[in-house]
Amino acid sequence: MTYTLYAEVVLPLPLPRVFSYAVPEEFVSKLQFGIRVEVPFGKNKRYSALVVSLSNTPPEGYKVKPIINILDDEPIIYPVQYQFWKWIAGYYFSTVGEVMNAALPAYLKLSGETNILLSPLYSDNFEHLSEKEYLIASALKNREEFSIDEARKILDQKTVMPIIKKMLDEKIIYLHETLKEKYKPKKVLCVRYAEPYASDSSKLAQAFELTKSAPKQTETLLAYAQLSKTKTDIRKQELYKMANSSAAALNGLVKKGILEIYDKNISRIETYDDDLAQAHPLTAQQTRAIGEIDRHFEEKNTVLLHGVTGSGKTRVYIEKIWEAISNGGQVLYILPEIALTSQIIGRLRQIFGDDIVVYHSRLNNNERVEIWQQVLEGKPIVLSARSGVFLPFQHLKLLIVDEEHDQSFKQFDPAPRYHGRDAGLMLANLFKAKSILGTATPSLETYVNAKNNKYGLVSMPDRFGNIMLPKIFLVDLKKEAKEHKLQSHFSSFLLDEIKATLANKQQVILFQNRRGYAPTLTCNACGWYSECKNCDIGLTYHKYSDNLRCHFCGFHQKLPHACPTCGTQPLTLAGFGTQKIEEELKIFFPQAKTGRMDYDTTGGKTGFERIINAFDAREIEILVGTQMVTKGLDFDNVGLVGIMSADQLLFFPDFRAAERAFQQMTQVSGRAGRKNKRGKVVIQAFQSTHPVIKDVMDGQFETFIQRELAERKAFGYPPYMRLIRLTIKHRQYQNVETGAKLVAHILNRGIKGQVIGPAWHAIPRIRNQYQMTILIKLSRQKGILAHTRSILDQAIVSLKSQKGLSGVRVNVDVDPY
Repeated sequence: MTYTLYAEVVLPLPLPRVFSYAVPEEFVSKLQFGIRVEVPFGKNKRYSALVVSLSNTPPEGYKVKPIINILDDEPIIYPVQYQFWKWIAGYYFSTVGEVMNAALPAYLKLSGETNILLSPLYSDNFEHLSEKEYLIASALKNREEFSIDEARKILDQKTVMPIIKKMLDEKIIYLHETLKEKYKPKKVLCVRYAEPYASDSSKLAQAFELTKSAPKQTETLLAYAQLSKTKTDIRKQELYKMANSSAAALNGLVKKGILEIYDKNISRIETYDDDLAQAHPLTAQQTRAIGEIDRHFEEKNTVLLHGVTGSGKTRVYIEKIWEAISNGGQVLYILPEIALTSQIIGRLRQIFGDDIVVYHSRLNNNERVEIWQQVLEGKPIVLSARSGVFLPFQHLKLLIVDEEHDQSFKQFDPAPRYHGRDAGLMLANLFKAKSILGTATPSLETYVNAKNNKYGLVSMPDRFGNIMLPKIFLVDLKKEAKEHKLQSHFSSFLLDEIKATLANKQQVILFQNRRGYAPTLTCNACGWYSECKNCDIGLTYHKYSDNLRCHFCGFHQKLPHACPTCGTQPLTLAGFGTQKIEEELKIFFPQAKTGRMDYDTTGGKTGFERIINAFDAREIEILVGTQMVTKGLDFDNVGLVGIMSADQLLFFPDFRAAERAFQQMTQVSGRAGRKNKRGKVVIQAFQSTHPVIKDVMDGQFETFIQRELAERKAFGYPPYMRLIRLTIKHRQYQNVETGAKLVAHILNRGIKGQVIGPAWHAIPRIRNQYQMTILIKLSRQKGILAHTRSILDQAIVSLKSQKGLSGVRVNVDVDPY
């Protein structure tokens, strides 16, 4: 067959290139950029692929397969999104297919499903079949076809392929590959007039004549007539409620041809029905900040808004959002955690109503598709976690990155391992849009860019309402322990402050960056400690489930009553997490209402919102939390913030440990005393003389920055150098070591930078995969990244070609945070 048109498509697979398919004549007029098509790939697989270019020239070097079907009437992305995908793939050393896989909602990525059909060649003689073969064949006789997963259910067993293979060999069945549409619109049953009453209202009198002998039908018809004056789509349940009737009366009207029932597609995205509010008047500081942002925007596209916690940055964002959407633009407002969205969305919805949608990982797959479609159609404002950068904007005018310093913007696994802030800035650049990066504790990279005049810098040094920054107290835990004042993990000073705060009817936040009850279970006699069977890491004890759990792979087991090695009883729980703090608070303050916000308590779609709303409503007096409580939350009655262990933040094997410790301690301190009066912060530490703690207490951001930058420059770390971290993984210890040495050898010969390693990872084994790391340090010279990728690709190809090493994985992380 001859073809006149060829389409290049992207498949949602980690493939290094796009593929060409022939376009059958019946699809030529419908095909366009950005629509999904069904294509064959490999032996028997089918995928939904995305069209990214069209050509009249056939590709060379392979036989072209035809497109099977077109899945969309309109594009689901625009050319600018594909340009963005290619940048992500190039910069973060991934493939466009991997970016596509990360970008599209799951229900827009269809893959093939293998169905079983009864062969037309089979004679329907079931006598010679085994019992299980008979079950499959008789089911097919009734249902025509079903999937292999359904075959497992029919046979009530996991392994069915040997049976399927035998039936295939005997030509009883054959397999057929299909694409399964996953997105399903939400439907409700609605009621409307049937013809001729729908088009001729003068005939309604005849309808009432037909119901004269059925009072309930008359009441239902009257109720419908009343509702139809103000509404176009009337749901069955609304009609029942209005008429105080049942389905029988409605069914009677349907049988008489007066009303008819139909399906109506409705949105799963909640709407805002309350009255809109005016934003509060701008303060002098906010007015000045907006003026400075506007002046910077005349020459620069990006501004760092450096405002202390509680300075009113959100009000500045609101003003700039109004300006962007008033000019027909779209706004992307990204936050590091969905924990923050529940508070901010409430504030923004009061002002912008249904002009705003929220996009994050806790939405179900159908909801994600509907938001994708709304943004495609021009929804003005999107509030999102980092994945919002992939939404199909048409007219992006403003990007806001709140808490821009936060490490949660970094995607670690799977590829692409992108950074939401940096990717967002590139997206804004493609649209020639403006960007505001807001934070009280800027990342070093952002601050250096602002100081070097690449970004504009706008400061907001005062809190809203001129509330003073909290007073910070430092407690030396070594001294407390020596004087026998330490009660478990609480200093006497912290306990006294909690007691005084509760007496003043104010609330308390306690920050401990470790969840669970205790991180280690040990035997004091022989030195045994609880360790995960899949990872080289200790198991954490969770008291409420009474088990030991691995926070990396999810493995869990019951708590042993005695040491498995020597039989000693009892075992010792060492260290402390949020569960233990919460339990001990009930001993020290039995009357206080306590709550906990960590990964264990915030499961489900509304987990964060439930806890935040309870604390905001003062149903919780003391909130214990991990790093979730440090991030931009705004409560007006917090009198005290306690940092349980500053040492755990400071002494971490990472060159960013000091930066993160400063940011987290400053951020969580900012939760205290935001509205009514000055709050207090208590920092507990064994290393109380550490310079970072002193900088936090004195509010010396500049001092901290200058000292940290001097160290980074001396040792060759960002922002002065660019880092790429390679993680080499395999189930066999020796394969990892051999593969890592080979990759390092090739890199050392070819790249224009420093190669450090290979070295065993801080946790050598995770999920039964051994892992070594190689760190590459590169200058920020133009073009060096592309050269490095070329050498690295060669190294990976060489590794895969070695006998026994083809299964070794190399994960590439550019700008690891």
